[in-house]
Amino acid sequence: MADYDTSDLQRWDERIREKADEFGLSCYPQEFEICDHNQMLGYMAYSGMPSHYPHWSYGKNYEKLKTLYDYGISGLPYEMVINANPALGYLMRGNTLALQILTMAHVYGHNDFFKNNMMFSKTRPEFTINMFKIHAKRIESYIEDPSIGIDRVEKFIDAAHSVALQCNRNVLMRVETREEQKKRLINAARPVNDPFFRIHERQKYTEPDLHKIPLEPEDNLLLFIRDYNPRLAEWEKDILTIVHDQTQYFLPQIETKIMNEGWASYWHREILNAIDLPQEFHLEFLIRHNQVVRPFPWHAGFNPYHLGLKLYDYIKRRWDEPTPEEVEKYGKPEKNGREKIFEARETDRDASFLRRFLTEEIIRELRAFQFELKGDEIVVTNVADTEDWRIIKDTMIRNVGMGGIPVIKIEDADGFKNRTLLLKHYHEGRDLERKNAEETLRHTQTLWGHAVRLETLINNKKQTYSVDTDGKFKAEP
Repeated sequence: MADYDTSDLQRWDERIREKADEFGLSCYPQEFEICDHNQMLGYMAYSGMPSHYPHWSYGKNYEKLKTLYDYGISGLPYEMVINANPALGYLMRGNTLALQILTMAHVYGHNDFFKNNMMFSKTRPEFTINMFKIHAKRIESYIEDPSIGIDRVEKFIDAAHSVALQCNRNVLMRVETREEQKKRLINAARPVNDPFFRIHERQKYTEPDLHKIPLEPEDNLLLFIRDYNPRLAEWEKDILTIVHDQTQYFLPQIETKIMNEGWASYWHREILNAIDLPQEFHLEFLIRHNQVVRPFPWHAGFNPYHLGLKLYDYIKRRWDEPTPEEVEKYGKPEKNGREKIFEARETDRDASFLRRFLTEEIIRELRAFQFELKGDEIVVTNVADTEDWRIIKDTMIRNVGMGGIPVIKIEDADGFKNRTLLLKHYHEGRDLERKNAEETLRHTQTLWGHAVRLETLINNKKQTYSVDTDGKFKAEP
């Protein structure tokens, strides 16, 4: 450290926390760790976690990040913070004091979001760090077991990683048990009460197939295989559980990237404007802030920091100072701006956030447009200064969070006759890439142990991909 020490950081941390409390932020206890660039690269490879189970993909990710950093192609984040209680934030040792103050204020914004947004309500942050440590020890024990070994463990984790995001996307929705599904299907199949039954033809009762597995399309691939593949060893079932649980931990972060970063950016700005910063810090603060929230170049998509901050500013202004046109269009606000942004922070995720607050005016202000690759050319298909703004908005909503991940569900396990696993792609306008589909099916077959079939659409025509028990891939129109 150059011009400051840890006592300076502690004093500024106290002032920032006091100001955050005054603004109404409700945070977990916050801890900071100061690290060098190698340590930060390691935490980045581990998604911010101080520990993780061993797997070659994390080492590969570290080497990639380090190479890009060493050659100056990409830098390092000013900070990282994980959803835990107490929350853990990482600060770069080489940062200036002004940058450390900004990043600490930014961290408190994330902290409040983790604690209060509904998507994180089931993450159990008080157990997060211990959970990852315990998972790491269990995986290490399987690697060290002479009857299992590293090759079998890594191959199985490879397969589990490939389909980890084929899971229940709504972490707030309670998943029915099989018995609950049976009761609901039986009740739905019963004829409804007909007040004119004397003159109407008697409705027939069609008994539902209660032996089908699954009873209804199942979206949680890892847990289904864990529960219905009897050939799996206990260590394999445990790995599927570990990968699933860790995926569920990260899902809320995927689903709230725009809101989370926008919220942290909003509050680091408000906090630093409210505390008595030394005069020499102001210019650096403005430069660093603008570096974070600037729009991306057109080919890089949109910056979640920029878009999130713009939407929170819009909400605050519209609910505090609505224009006559907005009052006529939306009605007079029943809450003030501060109350409304706190409400959005609590109840929304990126898709609903954009759906509710991304207006025509903002899209046009962003100069948003939509383009497609046609051969070797990039063709602009929709622009914001026409009625196409609605199409642009819908496209943005479809692609945030888990929207970019294909929805694939288990339709049938063949009644366990030959145990073929039938998957169906719920096509939403984007075709699957054949190579990716092939490799993912091979991994799925590794987990299931029997043949796997996938039904999808390619160029609006039915297409079936399959991998048999010998690992042979086949495509059928």
